Amino acid sequence: MARVRGSKSLAAIIAQRIGQAIIAVVAVLTIGFVLLNLAPGDPVVYIMGDAGNPELAARIRERLGLDASLVVRYTTYVESVLSGQLGRSYVYGRPVFDMILSRLPATLLLFTSQFLVSSIAGITLGVLAAYRKGSWLDRTVMAVSISGYSVPVFWSGQLLILFLGLYLGWFPTFGMRSLQTDVDPILDVVWHLALPTLALALLFTALIARLTRATMVEALQEDYITTARAKGVSEFAVVRHAARNALLPVVTILALNVGQAMSGAVLTETVFSWPGLGRLMFDGISSRDYPLVLGLFWFISLIVIAANLFADVAYALLDPRVRYR
Repeated sequence: MARVRGSKSLAAIIAQRIGQAIIAVVAVLTIGFVLLNLAPGDPVVYIMGDAGNPELAARIRERLGLDASLVVRYTTYVESVLSGQLGRSYVYGRPVFDMILSRLPATLLLFTSQFLVSSIAGITLGVLAAYRKGSWLDRTVMAVSISGYSVPVFWSGQLLILFLGLYLGWFPTFGMRSLQTDVDPILDVVWHLALPTLALALLFTALIARLTRATMVEALQEDYITTARAKGVSEFAVVRHAARNALLPVVTILALNVGQAMSGAVLTETVFSWPGLGRLMFDGISSRDYPLVLGLFWFISLIVIAANLFADVAYALLDPRVRYR
């Protein structure tokens, strides 16, 4: 909980958040392991397919360690994580950590592009709507943002595929690269990136725009803004000073969007067959690949926790009055 300048320094805030992050990681590992192992489905059945051989199933179960109790398997998994290993995929037979690293660049590319698009577009639209409060621009931005936030990512992705991909033929509808060899590889990736980026950015642009407008309207009504205008300060400078204070809550939302973007990436990457962590998560869940899914849980949780730690530090740096209990 934030309060005015007081007891805790920035170093103390960081140390406290790191301690909370360790507890959160342990909780994610424990809850994820228990829920995944208690969920319906059997990886052995997926591996064997239609071959109903009990002896073969028993050998596979023993080789994968699935014949041990839940407590023993959990202890073994925690030991492997502490040793820097995330296990080996049941289905692919590869180290989980290597699989995550191979898919990470595609997800980072998608996340970075949508983050830049949604942040710039959302903040700009929110500031303009607040400055023109009550105008047609304000009403249009709010109506579009409500619609954008209400539409699920997988549905907006399918609409984009239908109209911009299939009907108009402007963008490819799946994958990260074309089969053609005469296309510039960078432009080809950007071309494939357009639709999944837009599908994710629509959701977060709407959220950021609404929050920015609300905080900006409040900031423009402050006494220091009235005083600045009375002194003849230009409107550009007035808006700039108001935006600096109004964007503080937006920093928190941008950090929270990391977790939402990761969950949204599972649907988006599946719809567009984008070869990232989200698609890998979908494949792992479908095949009951426990080490792969748990490794992704652990990795994504670290990213989300790090983003929230960054938000706490950035909030304290942007506003020196802010300190935490």
